[in-house]
Amino acid sequence: MTSGAVPNIYYDVEMMEREVAQNHHRDVIGGLWEEIGKLQFEFLRANGLAPTSRLIDIGCGCLRGGIYFVDYLDPGNYFGMDISEELLNAGYDVELRDRCLQEKLPRANLIADGEFQFAKFPVTFDFGIAQSIFSHLPAEHIRLCLSRLAPRMEPGGILFGTFFLVPDDHPSDRPFEHPQGVQTFEQKDPFHYRFGQVRALCDGLPWQPVLIGDWGHPRDQQMVRFRFLAS
Repeated sequence: MTSGAVPNIYYDVEMMEREVAQNHHRDVIGGLWEEIGKLQFEFLRANGLAPTSRLIDIGCGCLRGGIYFVDYLDPGNYFGMDISEELLNAGYDVELRDRCLQEKLPRANLIADGEFQFAKFPVTFDFGIAQSIFSHLPAEHIRLCLSRLAPRMEPGGILFGTFFLVPDDHPSDRPFEHPQGVQTFEQKDPFHYRFGQVRALCDGLPWQPVLIGDWGHPRDQQMVRFRFLAS
């Protein structure tokens, strides 16, 4: 990853430790715990996710969506990566424990890593989801994620990723006001992109992006489907 200032608050380890210690893990990831957790689960299930699928949840945090995926998927078929070990611990030791789901998920399936080193997982994936992570990252980080995920995907595998998208003619030096009141930016978190920029992120990589658009996200994040094109 590039050096310099960190792209978002999730790289602030001390802050994250404080928030999780105060049992604020649901709030620090943006709240809307049940609404967005259920939304992403129902979306993936409607788009082909089956109990036998192996799913990688990128930026899984404290398992807002993970609690539903773990319950639905066959034991051991959910995998999560997040930059914060504290959030992963809260997801496993609080959220999964409270639902008696820890037996369905080896703790080793959750990896804290800020470099998208998917090779740390000993499996390949049929599905991936990156819900509300690309909206917090600059282009070079997203490109790195796509590059490092590709070798771990099964032929025809699909990654679903959400973005704040803006019109092609939106000036690059101006923030964008989304209908739900979120303000996004070209060069700082929360980041927005034009769909042409999303396509460019896939140049030279075995991904075919397709804009799905509105999928019911309460903060206007739009959905993009990336299909893995095996060579």
